[in-house]
Amino acid sequence: MRIGTSATTRINTRQYERGLRRALGGMSDDVKRAVDRTRIDVQNEARRRAPVDTGRLRSSIVSRAENSGRSVGYVVGTNVKYAAAIEYGTDEYDIFPTNKKALYWPGARHPVAKVHHPAMPARPFIRPAVEMAEIFFRANLSQVRAGRGRR
Repeated sequence: MRIGTSATTRINTRQYERGLRRALGGMSDDVKRAVDRTRIDVQNEARRRAPVDTGRLRSSIVSRAENSGRSVGYVVGTNVKYAAAIEYGTDEYDIFPTNKKALYWPGARHPVAKVHHPAMPARPFIRPAVEMAEIFFRANLSQVRAGRGRR
């Protein structure tokens, strides 16, 4: 859709909701199971795609289910502080000392007033995994339904 272009439509939400209730009524447990399996698949895909240096980022990727009323979903993420810099990249920036007048580290020739850090390109690992969610969900729903039919 181009910027400045819009479209309007009306949906009879009562009729849609009734149809949705009928459709999900018989398979809501199947859908919940498929969503839960999808959550694990997305988490594992994000871990697989995460760049590894020490393994801390990869092992920090977790997921949790989020159920609220009629909707079922999940969150996949990490609490590692540098994860966003890896996922989205960074601009170049300067590092300045916070407690002293200069920066120094083992192996440095001498203390310095600042260090210039070059831009870091993005290395997405969570977004590509989330983009695969629909593929995972369709496969998981088919497996869940097939398993239910064999009981």
